[in-house]
Amino acid sequence: MRKSVLVAVTATALLVAGSAPAYAQRAEVSAFAGWTLADGVSGDTVEGGDGNRYNRIDPKDSASWGLSVGVFASENAEVGFLFGQQKTTLQAGGTNTREVDNLTINSYHPYFAYNFGEGYSRVRPYIMVGIGATSYSDLNYTSAGGQQRTISGETRLSTTWGGGVKAYASDNVGVRLGLQWTPTYIKSDAAGWWCDPFWGCYVVGNSQYANQFQLSGGLTVRF
Repeated sequence: MRKSVLVAVTATALLVAGSAPAYAQRAEVSAFAGWTLADGVSGDTVEGGDGNRYNRIDPKDSASWGLSVGVFASENAEVGFLFGQQKTTLQAGGTNTREVDNLTINSYHPYFAYNFGEGYSRVRPYIMVGIGATSYSDLNYTSAGGQQRTISGETRLSTTWGGGVKAYASDNVGVRLGLQWTPTYIKSDAAGWWCDPFWGCYVVGNSQYANQFQLSGGLTVRF
């Protein structure tokens, strides 16, 4: 599943780049690293083998990094592909906080960005939005009762939203500072019944998202 998602979003980015006009063959590559504040989701309360009650799981805040490749469709409009990775630890929370296992979170997002200012300005603020997928690695851990357990990784639909500024020391090389928010859909909990005179009654859900808030900086090169 994760491989098919990566192939699909990469193909999308290449298709957009290949169909762009001659002006769009100007490109920009960025590498960045930073710190990510992350949260997870809540669920039913369960009693662990250690006697504590647990009702949510959360990734710990940790370092993260990423790469992006963009092609300019105009002086300001940019389309591209963004990869991000956070290596962290998954925690179970409730009356106690317990570390479950190491967790790797990878994100894959084709994106659109708008860069303010003229094409070769030394300072260019930007905003961006992308849609793609976030992948969570397998978990292998020992439960509070001493049992060995494995939870298979999952890939979920996600979006990413961000903005920041690029400052160039020359026409081609500069630094990039940015803030990025990536909400990932995890599940929906039943929130009750909704009744309509035309469509009848049906169960409505309360969607839960895992969120990553990244503050980063890095190097950017434009061609």
